[in-house]
Amino acid sequence: MKASEITELTVKEIEERIDNEKNFLVKQRLNHAISPLDNPLKIRETKKTIARLETILRKKILEGNKDK
Repeated sequence: MKASEITELTVKEIEERIDNEKNFLVKQRLNHAISPLDNPLKIRETKKTIARLETILRKKILEGNKDK
């Protein structure tokens, strides 16, 4: 997911996506521990997606507080 796509989402939607991605990451790690994944780089991509989501969420929260 690109940063430009994330910025179009609301804070609530970003929080939901973060929860979904974190659950997906846990499942990937568990599956990889049991039997190796075909593409273990998916784990890295998922972690980067979570970081992007959290960064943009933090930015939106700070921008919201600046207005007050």
